[in-house]
Amino acid sequence: MAAEPAIWAIAPSHTYLLRHEVLWPDKPLDYVQLPEDAAGYHYGAFQDDQLVGVVSLFVDGDEARFRKFAVMPTYQRQGIGSALLRYVVAEARRLGARRLWCDARQDSAAFYARFHLQPEGAVFYKGDIPYVRMGVEL
Repeated sequence: MAAEPAIWAIAPSHTYLLRHEVLWPDKPLDYVQLPEDAAGYHYGAFQDDQLVGVVSLFVDGDEARFRKFAVMPTYQRQGIGSALLRYVVAEARRLGARRLWCDARQDSAAFYARFHLQPEGAVFYKGDIPYVRMGVEL
């Protein structure tokens, strides 16, 4: 396992290349840019001074949603995603959220379940990729 990454706030634009490369490489770059990015909180995980993971958090009252969670493939399964998710949970709590949720790719649901997020509702699709909404009370 790699050393714990350094995590800090980054500009929304600094998330775009990693979002694109990891999540939607077959789509145009603007596909990974969200209209609400300016209102969100964006965090980067750095390993050896390189941005290797990103996640965006959107808080609405006492509910928070994280989106566009991506770790470079060569850095996956090294604890970086886990560190980012722990950070986002703590940030959501700090920002007053009592509930946290995401739309998870179905093949990542087991990862989120390790952090107590539970499936909510039926599987749905974005393009040909199956997703499930997952949430947790904070």
